[in-house]
Amino acid sequence: MAYPRQPLLAPHGAVATSQPLAAAAGLAVLRRGGNAVDAALATAITLTVVQPPSNDIGGDLFALVWDGERLHGLNASGRSPAALTREVVLTATGGRGAAPVDALGGAQGDGPAVPARGWLPVTVPGAPAGWRDLHERFGSLPFAELFADGIGYAEHGYPVAPGTAAAWARGVAAHDALTGAEHAEFRRVFTVGGRAPGAGEWWRNPAAAGTLRRIAESGAVDFYRGRIAAAIDDHAARTGGFLTGDDLARHASTWVDPVSVRYRGHEVWELPPNGQGIAALLALQVLDGVDLAALSPEERLHWQIEAVKLGFADAHAHVADPERADVPTAALLDPGYAAVRRGLVTGRAGDPVAGKPERGGTVYLCTADAGGMMVSLIQSTYLAFGSHVVVPGHGFALQNRGLGFRLDPDHPNVVGPAKRPFHTIIPGFLTRDGAPVGPFGVMGGHMQPQGHVQLVSATVDAGRNPQAALDTPRWYWHAGRTLLVEPDLDPEVVAGLRSRGHEITVAAEPSVFGYGQAIWRAPGGGYTAGSESRVDGAMLGW
Repeated sequence: MAYPRQPLLAPHGAVATSQPLAAAAGLAVLRRGGNAVDAALATAITLTVVQPPSNDIGGDLFALVWDGERLHGLNASGRSPAALTREVVLTATGGRGAAPVDALGGAQGDGPAVPARGWLPVTVPGAPAGWRDLHERFGSLPFAELFADGIGYAEHGYPVAPGTAAAWARGVAAHDALTGAEHAEFRRVFTVGGRAPGAGEWWRNPAAAGTLRRIAESGAVDFYRGRIAAAIDDHAARTGGFLTGDDLARHASTWVDPVSVRYRGHEVWELPPNGQGIAALLALQVLDGVDLAALSPEERLHWQIEAVKLGFADAHAHVADPERADVPTAALLDPGYAAVRRGLVTGRAGDPVAGKPERGGTVYLCTADAGGMMVSLIQSTYLAFGSHVVVPGHGFALQNRGLGFRLDPDHPNVVGPAKRPFHTIIPGFLTRDGAPVGPFGVMGGHMQPQGHVQLVSATVDAGRNPQAALDTPRWYWHAGRTLLVEPDLDPEVVAGLRSRGHEITVAAEPSVFGYGQAIWRAPGGGYTAGSESRVDGAMLGW
C-alpha cells in the first residue's frame, strides 16, 4: 500500500529543493547562523554540481526575497552577445532558422527558431553575478563559505541521485547527434567513457571545483573580467562562437519590483518580463472571477486549462526584454482586461489567440529562516545541459537561453544583440493581505506557469498543505487542444474533459509535469514545507 508523503514541520527554518545533498548544504548554513539568503545560495551553488543536467555555473538565475517586511526581485538573466543578430542566425541556418523545439521544451510560437544547441543560443551566464548580488544585499555569512559543499562534491565526488541519472542519460543521448569543436569538451567532462553515470555511481568534476573556487574568492569578478572570462572568449573565438569578453564584462543583474494579482484574498507574486511569470498571473486573474467551488471537478480543471491557454497566448505575444521593447505589463494585469479574456472561455476546449491590451532543464529551491526571511530562487541552463558547449578546463556548460528568441522581425522578442530573451524560469511567492505565506515554484519549461496555477489553486481553493498540494495529480497543456495528464487523475474527470474537446494523453513520465517545492509559514510559528515526490526532492528543517 502506498502512503502519502507527509509535509515537513520545522520550528526555526527550512530548505526545499530537488536534490537532497543540496538541501543539506542549505540546512548546514542555517544551522551555522546563516540566513535564508545564505542558505539559498549554498543550495544553489551545490545544485550546479549535484544536478548538472538541469543547471550549471553557466546558467541564469531569478529570485524573490522576503526580507521580513517586503518582497524584492532579482533578474539575474544574461543578454545575448553584441554580435548576435537575426541576420547572423539566418545565415548560419541557411536562411531558414531551425525547426521549433517541441512545446515540452518550452519554445514559443510555431515558426522557425534559433537552434537549441551550439553557440547560436548561448547568452551571457547570469548565475554567478546573481549569487554575488543576492549576497551583497542580504547575505550574512562570508560569501566564500557558501561554496564549501559545492566545491567539496565537485572535487571529491558523490553518488548520482536516481532522478538526476535519468535526466543525465537523456542529455547524453541528445549529445550523440552533435558535432563540432565547440562540443568536444562535453564528453570528457559529463560522461564516463562516453555514457552517462548511472544512479548511485560516483562522479566528480574537479575542473568545476576550481571554477567555483575562483568565483568564491573573487566575488564573481573572475567570471566576468578575469581568467574564466578569458577562457570563454578564447573558446568562442576558436570554435565559431559569438560570446566575447566584452559581453561578459558588460553584464549586470537587475533589481526589479515584483508584480502580483489578487486571488481569493491572497496575492500571487511573480517577477515581471522578460520571464513568463505573467502567464501564471494572467490565468489566475481570469480564474479569480469564477466560483470554482461551485463547479464539478471536471469543470474546475477545464476552467484552469482554458485560463492557462489565455495566459500563454498573451505571454508569447508580448513578453520580451523590457529594456528593448514596450511590454504592456500593467495593461495585461488590469482586472478589466482579465474580464474581457474571461468572457472568451466556453464549455469547449479552445484555441485562444493573444489579446490586445490597452498599452501604457531547471532547478528550483526555497528557504526560510528563524527571522522570517524567505527566498524563492530558480536557476537553469535550459533543456538538458543547455547548449552542450563546455568551456575547456573549467568544467561547466553554457546555457542555451537564446532559444527563447523569435525570428519574426516584427515580434518584440526578435533575436538581436545585447537583449534578454523570453525566459521560462520563474520563482513564485504567496502573500495574504500583505502578510507572507511563503515561496513556491514548479520547474519545467512550458510547465512552470501552469504548475504555479495548479499549486496555488490546490493551496488556496482546496486548502491543502504544501506537500499535498505538490502531490496533487497534474495536467500539462501541450499545444492546441492537446493535454497530458498524470495517471492518478480521476478517470471520470479525464472522460469529462475529453467530452469537452480536450485531446488527452495519459503520460507516465513524471518529468513532463515539472518538479516543485513550497514552504509556508505556519500559523503558530515555524514553517511547513513540501518537496517534489516525482523526483529526488527533499525538504529539511530544524
